[in-house]
Amino acid sequence: MTESLDASIAALQDMIQDARIVAGFTGAGISTESGIPDFRSPDSPWMRHKPIPFELFQHSAEARREAWRRKFAMDDLYRDARPSVGHLGFASLVAAGRMPAVITQNIDGLHQASGLTADQVIELHGNGTYAKCLACGLRHELDWVRRCFESDGDPPDCRICGGILKTATVSFGQTMPDEAMRRAQKLTTSCDLFLVAG
Repeated sequence: MTESLDASIAALQDMIQDARIVAGFTGAGISTESGIPDFRSPDSPWMRHKPIPFELFQHSAEARREAWRRKFAMDDLYRDARPSVGHLGFASLVAAGRMPAVITQNIDGLHQASGLTADQVIELHGNGTYAKCLACGLRHELDWVRRCFESDGDPPDCRICGGILKTATVSFGQTMPDEAMRRAQKLTTSCDLFLVAG
């Protein structure tokens, strides 16, 4: 078993060394080592709560309250999560100039915590470490949103335009982000090695 694993690692190292452009792609599995369960694992908190569709979030104050309640409960569960060996490995490939960016489905911000800049992470499903206004797009920090939510039980509106605030993630029924999709497609079609983890 060890010889087979060693041979596989050596073969992967050769492929990375020989590649002109490596594209990295990560899913939930890369963060399980960090203590964040993937979406479909048994006992996953996400399996116990049916996702709130985007349209319902937009039109129901009660759905928005429940979405924010769940968000902050999850944040409390995983606040100590740190980048895994996998995150650090991808970050080292970016730092070495082997990989221009990491394409990820994850929303946990652990690629950025591993040392990558926002430009080096292509987030297909958004980012759960901050909120955005659905009307004007202004970024709002979660600490402020949480203080407001916990003070009166309702999430605050946008400080600028009064629009609805939502985590900067892509919900079921919400349109995928055009710019991230464009960047992911460009990297995918230009690479000569596509490295998938998680």
